[in-house]
Amino acid sequence: MPRWTRLVSFVAALGLTGVACGVPARAHSATSNPPTTEANITRVTSSILAHSQFSHHPLDNELAGKFLDGYLDELDGNRTIFLQSDVNEFAKYRASLARSTGDVGDTSAARAIFSRYLERLAQRATYAKELLRRDQFDFSGPGSYQLDRSHDARPADLATAQRLWTQQLHAEYLDEKLADDKAGAIDTTLARRYASQLQTMKALHPNEVLEIYLNALAHVYDPHSDYLGHEQMENLSIAMNLSLFGIGASLGSTDGHCKVIDLVPGGPAARDGKLKPDDRIVAVAQQGQPPVDVTDMPLSRVVELIRGPKGSSVTLTVMPGGIAGNAPPERISIVRDKVELEDAQASARIVDVPDGKQAFRLGVLEVPTFYADMGVHEGTARSVTRDVARLLGKLKAEGVQGVVLDLRNNGGGSLSEAISLTGLFIAQGPVVQTRGSAGDVEVGADTDPSQLYAGPLMVLTSRLSASASEILSGALQDYGRALIVGDSSTFGKGTVQSILPLARIMDENKLAHAYDPGALKVTISKFYRPDGASTQLRGVVSDIVIPSETDLDRLSESAMKDPLPWDALPAAPHEHLGRVD
Repeated sequence: MPRWTRLVSFVAALGLTGVACGVPARAHSATSNPPTTEANITRVTSSILAHSQFSHHPLDNELAGKFLDGYLDELDGNRTIFLQSDVNEFAKYRASLARSTGDVGDTSAARAIFSRYLERLAQRATYAKELLRRDQFDFSGPGSYQLDRSHDARPADLATAQRLWTQQLHAEYLDEKLADDKAGAIDTTLARRYASQLQTMKALHPNEVLEIYLNALAHVYDPHSDYLGHEQMENLSIAMNLSLFGIGASLGSTDGHCKVIDLVPGGPAARDGKLKPDDRIVAVAQQGQPPVDVTDMPLSRVVELIRGPKGSSVTLTVMPGGIAGNAPPERISIVRDKVELEDAQASARIVDVPDGKQAFRLGVLEVPTFYADMGVHEGTARSVTRDVARLLGKLKAEGVQGVVLDLRNNGGGSLSEAISLTGLFIAQGPVVQTRGSAGDVEVGADTDPSQLYAGPLMVLTSRLSASASEILSGALQDYGRALIVGDSSTFGKGTVQSILPLARIMDENKLAHAYDPGALKVTISKFYRPDGASTQLRGVVSDIVIPSETDLDRLSESAMKDPLPWDALPAAPHEHLGRVD
């Protein structure tokens, strides 16, 4: 039975039908009102998450507590807005949240908490405006402000919060002053920034608030599951169709912070070289306009601000990640351009390494992503395997004595391409095992007995090598076919996600909806190496470790909230070539 059919079946089996919801059995979306739609979306999302995940864990009081805490962090990730007294008041929802969410789709807690959030945000904007009016900013003495408070306690009361707001405003004022702005201009800029953030959040549609709320629910189960509202689905469609004029960066949201996940090779940000994975974007400024604070702003809104006409400039205020994680904010201006995956295609070069009297000829293959069907070129669909095979042919014709496969910035892509690309270096055999949430195991194997390249092989990896990169490097390591060199391990993402449009599920189960209910990205399976070990959390450990600025524990799956655990399967029978030994 296809996965989609199974999901529809279990939703129906849970009694999520039109009769159970109190709507007519043949209700159409036009007859539903928004509150009913919101309740139906919430119930279906809760049911799918509880029954499609590996733990098959229903939304109980323990998970509901994490859900509530996660929603507070989604709204106030830096823990400067909500007071501890607010959190104490919200504790009343903990006992009933599991039942009210899963059984009746009640979202009153989301609305009440968001209302309090707006109230506190307004208090902060008013307080900042008054401080700026008094203009009492003295930097002659020592002072400090902790930029990242995501793990700190929330302010106990309003007076404590105001002290934090004062420190934050002083830090922002100093940042503007160091940029050589005049005092009067700084006052205007900061007052406008605080007012703009308040107005942006007040203007959020109820759909967007629901998206924040259900995202918090999805992240309780694992960090890669997400609820995608209608706007998020449109942004995803734009990205998949490669028609985006922007900076070429994959962005994610963690505790209210917009974080750079990776950069599209060849895109504007990658060419500029200043923006890095793990950087946090805290403000966005259009050309000639003041910056807009995007802290705690929904990711879809941040994407809208960054996207723009080709040739226009956007300036990002960035909190550096990586080894510069404690550095002050910096401003990065990037000229928007069309982001094409063709810029990310595989490439090759030859390096002649001095070796006594005779040079050692080395072929270097750079594979930035596992792309497939990227378009049509002379009547043939694009394929990273086809491109690498062509490049390998050229390298062999040039008499290379060894090949380096560079996957250091490869965040993944097509699973089938990872399998077929591995097949260029082995005769045949299993490449990856995939276990579904029901326990069923499928083996993805290279069935072509030919081997395009059988010579010495090294694979370069880093913490930014993930998913399909880990499948290929893990398989070549298990076969003893290639030497793995790079960071201490790869990222450790050993899970597979599928995007389920909710409209079809709701229609199949006669659940009315007044608008497009969006989709749910849910984890459906896990990857395992030929030897049986999962790539989840542990990744692929290098045979030789080279010091690198990316070799940081926080650049890993294990640093994310509530990741799925590591486990193992029995090995799939395969040949051990012993080439590395």
